[in-house]
Amino acid sequence: MLTVLLSWKGQDLHLSAGAIPSIRVDNEIRRLNLPVLKPAEVEQMIYAILTPEQRRAFQENLELDFAFSLHGVGRFRCNLYRQRNSIAFTARHVSEQVPSAADLGIPDFLHDFGLKNQGLILITGPNGHGKSTTLAWLVDAINRDRRANIITIEDPVEFTHRHKNSNVNQREVGTDTLSFADGLRHIFRQNPDVIVIGELRDYASISIALTAAETGHLVLGTLHSLNATAAVDRIVDSFPANQQPQIRAQLAESLLLVFSQRLLKRANGSGRVLAWEKMATSLRVRNAIREGKAHQLRGMMQANVDELVSIDWTLADMVAAGKVKYEEAVKFADNLTYLNELLKVRGAFK
Repeated sequence: MLTVLLSWKGQDLHLSAGAIPSIRVDNEIRRLNLPVLKPAEVEQMIYAILTPEQRRAFQENLELDFAFSLHGVGRFRCNLYRQRNSIAFTARHVSEQVPSAADLGIPDFLHDFGLKNQGLILITGPNGHGKSTTLAWLVDAINRDRRANIITIEDPVEFTHRHKNSNVNQREVGTDTLSFADGLRHIFRQNPDVIVIGELRDYASISIALTAAETGHLVLGTLHSLNATAAVDRIVDSFPANQQPQIRAQLAESLLLVFSQRLLKRANGSGRVLAWEKMATSLRVRNAIREGKAHQLRGMMQANVDELVSIDWTLADMVAAGKVKYEEAVKFADNLTYLNELLKVRGAFK
């Protein structure tokens, strides 16, 4: 089934007891031509690829993130969990090579931010829209173009990086460190220039990330949020109310960039293409964050200023260029009226 995942150019394989095995292709679930899985069949298949330590961890915690390599096929990021008193499993293929900026559709400015010496860069968006791949590309760019000590904390390690001009030390939660928070507490003793956090999940990891960004480190991380400005509220709201004014001040000073992304189905039906929005540091952005008015930045995105670019702008460009269909762009638009106005200017509104 993992081989089929690759041959279909899918993103995820889903196995659940009582359901036909399925693969997510271009954000749609497709069933395989196989019978419904029984609970014992799922358990037998999945337990066969787990180490004894992973089995114990799953039995204790009832869920497990891990990486799995199948010889001659590829490497996969896997999640194991329980549902209806049976096992369910999800696997996502991870490419052996980090794709190029051209293949991913990444804009040039992201590389420029990656060469900064200090601050916080967030890659945001929903699950399954390429955040980890963009983060891996950014790490690879820094690895190639800077002479730095890069330390990552990931759960699990997905892309494996060779040492180029930089050292890249990749630590996996559960194998090399107990948790994101534990790994980050000791990270300053490891003399990092660049700190990469696979996912900013909780109060402890976000707090240490902000401190690191304030004290001379470049910090990269992913975060689940609806858009670039919502990432600010997501970070601030993870702290108790009495700490939030201080966190807003820290975030205002340390934040370099929020790069929010979505993957849309191509107009020709072959694969997906990247749409993005940008919120970069500036006086007006820092003031809005500090004063708790980040929501006002969404309105400013329609003013077409360099540091604030709405996803509607990139959606309009892609529709006008014929890369995606209008109906697909509408699904991801932030402001449909604004999107239509942009398409009229480009002569692409129907």
